[in-house]
Amino acid sequence: MAIPSAASGDRGTDAGLKDVVVRTTGAAGAAIGQLASGLATAAAAVLVLVWGAVAVVTSLVGVGLLMAPAVLRALHALARRERQRLGRWGPEVVAPDPPPVRLRLALVDPTTRRELRWLVRHATLGLALGLLGVYLPVSAVRDSTFPLWWRLAPGDATSTSLGFGTAHSWPDAFAVLLLGVGWIAIILGLTPGMARLQAEPGRRLLAAGPDTDLSLRVAELTATRAAALDAHATELRRIERSLHDGTQNRLVTVTVLLGAARRMAARDPAGADEILERAQSAAEQALAELRTVSRSILPPVLADRGLAGALSGLAANCAVPCHVEVDVPERCAASVEATAYFVVAEALTNIAKHSGAGAATVTVNGRGGRLRLRIEDDGRGGADEDGGSGLTGIRRRVAAHDGTLRVTSPVGGPTSLEVDLPCGS
Repeated sequence: MAIPSAASGDRGTDAGLKDVVVRTTGAAGAAIGQLASGLATAAAAVLVLVWGAVAVVTSLVGVGLLMAPAVLRALHALARRERQRLGRWGPEVVAPDPPPVRLRLALVDPTTRRELRWLVRHATLGLALGLLGVYLPVSAVRDSTFPLWWRLAPGDATSTSLGFGTAHSWPDAFAVLLLGVGWIAIILGLTPGMARLQAEPGRRLLAAGPDTDLSLRVAELTATRAAALDAHATELRRIERSLHDGTQNRLVTVTVLLGAARRMAARDPAGADEILERAQSAAEQALAELRTVSRSILPPVLADRGLAGALSGLAANCAVPCHVEVDVPERCAASVEATAYFVVAEALTNIAKHSGAGAATVTVNGRGGRLRLRIEDDGRGGADEDGGSGLTGIRRRVAAHDGTLRVTSPVGGPTSLEVDLPCGS
């Protein structure tokens, strides 16, 4: 019985520690990005809140009543933007029915009241957390690198990001470095919780309440499910045609040729050898077609090399020079990765056939339970879903996973496809 060596145990410990460091760093980086994006909507929330306060005060002389519909529209638009932001960083926030913009109806509308409560919290707590989310990494970089440039700073300049203290010696500079290390520890330990705290009011107050009619959402999901079933049936018919018209016919040819060669073997060995060569060629073509069909169902490269390797293979085989950037820390469900693979494959095929582009870019990011793809080219643009460009099939694949597809393709280019998919099954 083999006894594990101490070295192998140390390697396992190092690998586990490295995995923890990577996960912690990735979570902190994602949290900083979420806090920074929340700062943008929080700043807008402050403006809307001030505008609303001005409308309330001036309503005593009648001017505020005229501003009320515009304030309400701005509130609802900002709430929609926040739902979209939260959906990019986590589970989707299901929107309620469109709230009214007439003042009399808005005063008794529960959705408007919930949005107002969110507005106050996001303009205060959300703004403070967003500012911290931006301030902490800047302070960490500044203080942790202070020993590298402290001699270049003016003698009376403050040495710390907190605005106090001056450095006149190397010990002072390294004391600032320790403060930078403290900032890094705070970032790694607290920013994920700060991001959740910033998002909590929006997820709780902007989501559809228990009294909201979700019939439209149910109808949308029913339609996407029907589209997914239709796409699945279409795919099965395509596979059946490929097997029947291609592989099956070639295998029949192989059978006929083998029978002919068997009958000719005794009286004409040279002719039999020629027929056997033809049978072998037909068998090889049938095998190649079988491989093509199997790869069109679920490419083995996804299981072998992951999404990054599979997309790199697509880019290498594309007729247009293509650059691929993939940043997906964790594997998604196999069906989601397959959908992303086929979306990119179809998009690159369209670019090569129709766009006249000289270069293409594929960018993939996975954060907050979402997988986002962006395929761009510098071609002539003018992509039309009704023109047989394959966009309808892409949209059906994406809708089957309750994802979204946005196509931007003005005449003259460039063309951009943005796909957002949940990472679940």
